[in-house]
Amino acid sequence: MGDTDTANTGGMGKIVKSEAEWRDQLTLEQYYVTRQSGTERPFTGPYWNSFEHGQYNCVCCGQPLFKSDTKFNAGCGWPSFFEAVSPDAITEIEDRTHGMVRTEIRCSKCDAHLGHVFPDGPPPTGLRYCLNGHAMSFTQDQE
Repeated sequence: MGDTDTANTGGMGKIVKSEAEWRDQLTLEQYYVTRQSGTERPFTGPYWNSFEHGQYNCVCCGQPLFKSDTKFNAGCGWPSFFEAVSPDAITEIEDRTHGMVRTEIRCSKCDAHLGHVFPDGPPPTGLRYCLNGHAMSFTQDQE
């Protein structure tokens, strides 16, 4: 079955797969980050220092997440953006793990863990969406 196969969607257009299907589709790093809410080490994942023009998509389902013109160098070692491609692209969840209170972000279509959002970003939003590079794929703009 393909990623957009209607047999794999639950109600509300959600993509639902078994853990075995996710493991077959994803690399070990991608699975760890997206399906087990892992975090890659800073300065090691894809895209942390890439500034090509294009769009960042969910590695699990392909949903558009962020555009390159909202990406900035936060100096933290993870790809950082100040705005999602649309408010409906991500879901925010309170995260109280590791003795902290943070806001986790997930793909709204397949529930993949993407990273966290912090209130220390640049204008115009003041937000820093801090993503794991292994949670995304990139589509370069065609010129």
